[in-house]
Parts: sequence; C-alpha cells; structure tokens
Amino acid sequence: MFQAGLIEEARNLFPFRNLNALQTVGYKELFDHFSGKMSLEESIVLIKQNTRHYAKRQLTWFKKDASIHWLNAAESPARVDFVDNLLTGMVD
Repeated sequence: MFQAGLIEEARNLFPFRNLNALQTVGYKELFDHFSGKMSLEESIVLIKQNTRHYAKRQLTWFKKDASIHWLNAAESPARVDFVDNLLTGMVD
C-alpha cells in the first residue's frame, strides 16, 4: 500500500477527511498523522494492525454464509471445474 502511493493519496484527500467514504483503514490513521496526533511510524503500525483486524472480521463474516463456496487456490483444476459448472448452470 505504501509503495503504491498511499501516503501521497491520503495527503491529497486530507481536505475531505470528514467524508464517510474516507473513514477507512489507512486513511484514518494517516489523517491523524497529518493532523499531528501521531507519528508516521505509529500510523503505519496502526494501519497494519487495523488491516489484520479487518481481514479477520471479513473471514468471520464470510464463514457464516453457507452460500459461499470456498476454493483452495492450490487446486487450480477444481476452480476451473467449479466455474465451468457455475457458468453451465447459468446458461441452461
């Protein structure tokens, strides 16, 4: 995220920091840094921590949904077969 330009992107969005769409992991922490509430290093640590927490919440949420079919990325033929079957069912 940082190498892809997150800090510069957040700096450009700083004037709009009160918008709900910008109250997300990464922006919130950098906005606090730009406001002088914490150092850049502290912001980076919080972004990493909050990203892990968010990913965990997503996994917990998705695991509760029985309609989701989980695929093992290492089993490429299984993925292809699943998608083919899915698309065949849509065409019929």
